[in-house]
Amino acid sequence: MARPEKVRMGDLLVQQKLISQEQLQFALDQQKRSGRKLGRVLVDNAFVTEEQISEALAKQLNIPYINLKYYNINLELVRQLPENQARRFRSIVLEERNGMLLVGMADPTDLFGFDEVTRILKRDIDVAVVTEGQLLESIDRGYRRTEEISGLARELSEELGDSYIDFGSMTDNVGVEEAPVVKLLQTMFDDATQIRASDVHIEPQEGKLMIRFRIDGALHLQTEADNKIAPALVLRLKLMSGLDISEKRLPQDGRFHVRVREQGVDVRIATCPTQYGEAVVMRLLRQDGGMVGLDKLGMPAEMLKRFREIIRRSNGMILVTGPTGSGKTTTLYSALSEINTIDQKIITVEDPVEYRLPGINQVQVNEKIGLTFSSVLRSALRQDPDVILVGEMRDAETAQIGLRAAMTGHLVLSTLHTRDAAGTLFRLVDMGTPRFMVASSVQAVIAQRLIRRICESCAEPHQLSAQEEEWLKAENVDPAQLSTVHGRGCSHCNGTGYHGRIGVYEMLEMGRELVEAAAHDSTTHFMQVARKHMQGKTLIDNALNQMRLGHTTVNEVMRISNQTED
Repeated sequence: MARPEKVRMGDLLVQQKLISQEQLQFALDQQKRSGRKLGRVLVDNAFVTEEQISEALAKQLNIPYINLKYYNINLELVRQLPENQARRFRSIVLEERNGMLLVGMADPTDLFGFDEVTRILKRDIDVAVVTEGQLLESIDRGYRRTEEISGLARELSEELGDSYIDFGSMTDNVGVEEAPVVKLLQTMFDDATQIRASDVHIEPQEGKLMIRFRIDGALHLQTEADNKIAPALVLRLKLMSGLDISEKRLPQDGRFHVRVREQGVDVRIATCPTQYGEAVVMRLLRQDGGMVGLDKLGMPAEMLKRFREIIRRSNGMILVTGPTGSGKTTTLYSALSEINTIDQKIITVEDPVEYRLPGINQVQVNEKIGLTFSSVLRSALRQDPDVILVGEMRDAETAQIGLRAAMTGHLVLSTLHTRDAAGTLFRLVDMGTPRFMVASSVQAVIAQRLIRRICESCAEPHQLSAQEEEWLKAENVDPAQLSTVHGRGCSHCNGTGYHGRIGVYEMLEMGRELVEAAAHDSTTHFMQVARKHMQGKTLIDNALNQMRLGHTTVNEVMRISNQTED
């Protein structure tokens, strides 16, 4: 292929009537001040999309534009170009055709990049235009660290030899086996961050060590290694999190902070003694990648409108319920970021602090020194707050202090582990909180779950199984009226058919009728009133709607149903 010509991006976009001359001038001024690329400035200001820029370039240069979202990448071809060069020149090898390699480039007018990629590949290349965002995502998927992790694990295993080392007694010369361990852990965190893993599991088994990642709520095997490297990994992680390295018989938990791929990651670590050694689970909390706007959570429009009104009230309690990992904290922080204005004093009491929000006073609970939820909550009330977020209603004392605060002019947000919205009030009563206090303080309860979203890149029509049809009929849904979809499995979703998750919700808003029913001694009466209020708006109704929209599968909705009906 002929070497591409140099194109003036701004003039091209004006010429194709995608932006005005004024917008171009504004972007050029911003570019001079910030030093960023012109295309990035235009996209950040919402003058054009990345796709529009790529399509305009492709049209001008008379080369194809490829949407990588629907492109199944070939890992062998991708890795012909080293990762550093792929990132540097924003290029990815896509396919082999007519004796040439087709290379996707975010900027095919980068002549130096074109020459360098050709030189490295030692082949003639054809160029296609791809958007930078999709390109970087594809590079993340294409250059997984699996082989590197296995190699480092083998290297560490060889270095340790056959002799068993008691790492617990190595307090005097802790750095002895460090280099390969540090490299292995760094690579593991790199890989986990690259594929959006929420947890890393290190599990010693008989004769092998299993390393697994939790992605979109499901566990995936990353690698298997020699079991004898497990003590070295655990020792290093304990040192990083300030745990007792000589104690191997009792569970311990702690936290540390790492920088991975230029972003800060807080790691919560829990160790547990098992038959073949200490198992470790790490929860990865990205400081800059967790916050989601309320309108991006997936709440139905009517519920979102009511929720926005409720969080702007000056007093009362709002509870978000669901099992561990159902996105409760994300929902609460999305609400906080919406009401975080200069005239509001907001205090959070958490264990641990999961997201950092500017302008908010965040307190980390520390049970070891007596800094409990209840003691921090008491002192927080003396700080003249308008809004208080309590990480979790763990005991009767915390619940009662929170409810009193809600009665005395504060807005209190918190979480609770219950199956659905209606049963939440009785959970508070069971904890020993007076019924009248619960009835008069709670403004709304949201129950939520996370369901996996079908991968857009490999979505295809799905034939319902007999079991799925029976279940749908039991939910009063006619299978004959449905056209269902599932993911076939591709390089974008690691063969799972799912990519990302979406929230499903139900909200019980405490109107006058429900408050009177809650103050009543009869639990049955309250549940009848609550069911009437929530008819057609339950978690399952919401999940079924996401399925009808083609966002998730029948299987995922059935899984949510099993969780709510246990």
